[in-house]
Amino acid sequence: MLNKMKKGFYTIILAQFFSSLADNALLIVAISVLVEMLAPTWMSPLLKLFFTISYVLLAPFVGPFADSIEKGKVMFTTNGIKIFGCILFFFHVHPLIAYTVVGLGAASYAPAKYGILTELLPPEELVFANSWLESTTVVSILLGTLLGGFLISNIFSTFFMSLPVAAIFKISNPSEAALIVIVSIYMLASLFNLFIPRTNAKYAVLPKNPVFLAKRFLASNRILWGDKVGQISLAVTTLFWGAGATLQFIILLWAQEHLNMTLDRAAMLQGIVAVGIIIGSIVAGKLVSLQNSIKVLPLGIFMGIVVPMITLTTTLSIASVLLIIVGMLAGLFVVPMNALLQHRGYVTLTAGQSIAVQNFNENLNVLLMLGIYATLLYLDISINVIVSLFGVFVAVTMSAVTIKCIQNKKKVNFGTLIGDKRQAIRQK
Repeated sequence: MLNKMKKGFYTIILAQFFSSLADNALLIVAISVLVEMLAPTWMSPLLKLFFTISYVLLAPFVGPFADSIEKGKVMFTTNGIKIFGCILFFFHVHPLIAYTVVGLGAASYAPAKYGILTELLPPEELVFANSWLESTTVVSILLGTLLGGFLISNIFSTFFMSLPVAAIFKISNPSEAALIVIVSIYMLASLFNLFIPRTNAKYAVLPKNPVFLAKRFLASNRILWGDKVGQISLAVTTLFWGAGATLQFIILLWAQEHLNMTLDRAAMLQGIVAVGIIIGSIVAGKLVSLQNSIKVLPLGIFMGIVVPMITLTTTLSIASVLLIIVGMLAGLFVVPMNALLQHRGYVTLTAGQSIAVQNFNENLNVLLMLGIYATLLYLDISINVIVSLFGVFVAVTMSAVTIKCIQNKKKVNFGTLIGDKRQAIRQK
């Protein structure tokens, strides 16, 4: 099936890759802008918080929007919003506001990029397809983080300022030079969006009344949380993305304080975690089927146990090994869970609506965990203590999810719920 869909499938992959690459490079550049402004340390995680809030507030509406027109058009339009948000930096709009606009585009982009997979591919291909999507997304995070670090370095800014293009666009500082590159990458992603294939998937036309859409979204949320399989996969992905977003900032600060690394070099450690996630995602795509996806849950517990070990080292080499292990464990358990959630969401809801529900829950947790992290920094809690608390939290919550899964399996036959049905139950 992948061979048949190869051209269209990989076009989606490339479009997602470049859009995510720009998102992650922009985050590092935005942090650099805050540093230039002498903003307090606790403000950096608020960038991600402001970026994420759109996912939560727009959740009732982005699903129906993604289902109302071809998803390639949705991705093109919303990528344009990201470009607009990036351009706001040039007009000295506060980084928190400008990055919020980028988040607005990303929130609207997400249901289309994931929802189109369920329209193109049968359930048995979803783990493999998600392995590709998550691997390339993580590669984009890796390269985007490294690119962001490079773009704020003196080497790049000196080189860029010597080019004629700097005079043409009247670039006056290193941050603006970095932003020119990021805008160009967003434009490249938009170009690939134009070539995403039509799936001709049709969904019921919904009223545009926001109250109706909000009520429908809440009903969809209850349906997915009420599904004995869906609630397990939704709980895992919700935990993963909240923990992942927080870990991103924890690593940056920990590397600067305990390894004496500059921001551009500390960004490389995020890349090391991403390498581990790529490895774990590839292994999951090859070895874990949709039917066996539940069996990966204990890996999440083990990941929580490994994280605090980072505080016991002050050398880059040992820290890198531990971070790769953390990444591998994360990739191994989140890819199958993501595929399982997409399958159950598509069966019980619609492609766009199920992804909107998923994004709402995941990003609500991102807001919660980043808010807690920013508060801990504001209270001047040691970064080693924060790392240890983070690991304990992950281990305990994953243990609770595993216990709940065992209880659910006693009530329903998971094998009958993880099948190859394509008939979605459409809400009236």
